[in-house]
Formats: sequence, structure tokens, C-alpha cells
Amino acid sequence: MIDAKPGPAMSAPGGTVQQALLSTRRRDLLRLSVGAVAVFAAPRIGHSATEEAKMTSGEIRHRTVETNGIHMHLAEQGEGPLVVLCHGFPESWYSWRHQLAALAAAGFHAVAPDMRGYGQTDRPAEIDQYTLFHQVGDIVGLLDALGAKQAVIAGHDFGAPVAWLAALLRPDRFRGVIGLSVPYRPRSPVRPTTVMRQTDDAVFYQLYYQAPGPAEAEFERDVRLTVRSGLYGNSGDAPPRDPTQPVGMVPRAGGWVARRPNPPSLPPWLTEADVDFYTAEFTRTGYRGGLNWYRNIDRNWELLAPFAGATVSVPALYVAGDRDLVVAFPGMDQLIPNLTKFVPRLQKTIMLPGCGHWTQQERPEAVNSAMIEFLQSL
Repeated sequence: MIDAKPGPAMSAPGGTVQQALLSTRRRDLLRLSVGAVAVFAAPRIGHSATEEAKMTSGEIRHRTVETNGIHMHLAEQGEGPLVVLCHGFPESWYSWRHQLAALAAAGFHAVAPDMRGYGQTDRPAEIDQYTLFHQVGDIVGLLDALGAKQAVIAGHDFGAPVAWLAALLRPDRFRGVIGLSVPYRPRSPVRPTTVMRQTDDAVFYQLYYQAPGPAEAEFERDVRLTVRSGLYGNSGDAPPRDPTQPVGMVPRAGGWVARRPNPPSLPPWLTEADVDFYTAEFTRTGYRGGLNWYRNIDRNWELLAPFAGATVSVPALYVAGDRDLVVAFPGMDQLIPNLTKFVPRLQKTIMLPGCGHWTQQERPEAVNSAMIEFLQSL
């Protein structure tokens, strides 16, 4: 069953003055989020001068397409070879706001969808509708809806496993792959949740997300606090974590948000307007759609059994921050230096000094430069 509108279990209470103000600010932000990139050219055949001006200006265009049984909202900019940008948790197409204009200016058609369960894209009610295979199917269908035979796919956070798997399963459709934060991880020999750390006092955050309800209740209690503290707390600007303590643990008493710092002022890469946008989105949709991705971790492992040992065959790029909590996960110190064993055509691994988890938002210029160089090499 497809739920194209927020249901009672999926949404925070609506209709408040605060939401109306956030909605207004969100509309303003959509118009102002990316500076214009002026391109002057004669109108192409089949396009009016007005249409041409719209396509070659810095304006981000929005539309909804049908793919894989759902309606998917996307933001797009530019014309040329297609680049699909897959966000992670808890994010939005807006996470790629700095890349859309840069890729368009470099001659690419950049498309950033709200992924399944997020934003203005459908949010199926059933948990089992959020496997990686559903996500890859959504992106393959997106290419079909756009009339594109091939694309380069990029993903950040949980969007990175979508991108890596898309490249592994469909190299005929995805001619290159870019992973931000999360490297390609080969299928483990054991069920993932069985080896996630837990103690009497705390559990690994992905275990905390497994049971429907507790994480939603915590995150939706004060959405702005959740957004603000999460973006800052997992960034390279937050106080360094204690290296003697295991990474990503959530106290059994007190939850995830309370332990994150809520700064009096934001770092230069993040504005209160950015926080407004995310707050408006998750106030409207709730967090359940995104959390359902994590509730399929073991199911993904089961479904990926036939592909154990397979390697990613297309050209690839990996970019992460050296202060990203992901690169501190157990085993990453062995996986990342040996990534070419599983991604033989990996062109480059880039570690950004001082950068935290929100790679393309914290270091847009460096990420844009690396992405464009990679795209132009294909």
C-alpha cells in the first residue's frame, strides 16, 4: 500500500502557527537556496526563449515522477549527462543544494530526489517496503521516467549504499558511482544486528532505531532541536568525541538527542534558514519513513546473499571527512585503505581534514571540485 500523504502514525501534529511560518520560510528558501548561475546562449530548437532562460538560469526546478510504484519528488538543475544525487538520514534533496548549481554550471543535469520515505516523496506504511532493492528500483525507475539510458549516481550516508548497490547490480544503467561518507561494504558473513555493540547502559544507534516508536517519539518531540543538534553534533565543528569510547552509542536512559550539543550559534556552513527547511519537512512528515530504512538492515543482508563476493565494476570515487563518525566505525580502518579490493576501478579516495559527517554540506567547494573532476574523467 502506498501512502502518498502523511498518515497519523507518520506525521507530527499540524496546523500550528509555527508550521505556517516554517512553511512560508521554506517557500522563500526554495527560491533563494542556490545562487544563480548565468549562462547565455541562443534558445535550443524546441524550447521557447522563456523555457531556455529557465533551464539555463540558476533556478532549481521541482517535479514529481512515478517510479517503482511510488510518486517521487525531485529537484533538478542544468542539462547534459545525468547525475543522480541520493541523500541519507535524516535529510532531503536539500542536502545537495550546493551541488545542483555547481554540476549544472559544469554541463550536467543534476537531479536530487527526496528518497522513499522522505519529503514530498511517497512514504509506504509497511516497513518491508524500504529495502535497498526498493531504493535501487526507485532510482532505476527515475532514470526511465527522465528518459535517460544511463547516469552517474552519487550517495551520502544511507544514500551511499543505494548508490553502491545500484552500480553493482546495474552497471548498464549507472556508468559511475560516487560515495560520500559511507564506503562500499561487502556483505558480512553474519546478520548485521547480531554484532552491533550493546551494553547494560547503551546500544548502537542502529539497534536503537529497530523498534518502531521510541526513536520517532524522541525525534518528533522537538523537531527543531533534533535537526539543529544533529547537524551540529555530527559535524566537524562539534567538540571532538572521546576516542576511548565506542562510537554511535545511544544511552538506554535519555535517548539520542539529549546527549548532543545544541550550540548557541551555528558553524559557517549551516544557517538558521537551513535548519528552518529541515524542521519544516520533518515536522510535516515525521521520521518514520527514514527510520524504516534501518529496520531493513537484516532483511537487506538476507536479500544480498546471492551477491556475496561481487565487486563494483564501474569507475568510482569515495569522499569522506576525517572527523566523520562513520570512518571511526569498527573495521573502517581496514576497509577504507583496501577499498580497491571491492571496488577495482576506484579512482580516488579523498579524506577532507576537519570535516564531519555532512560531507557535501560542510565542504561544498571541495566536494563539488572532486565530483566534477571525476565526472569529466568518464
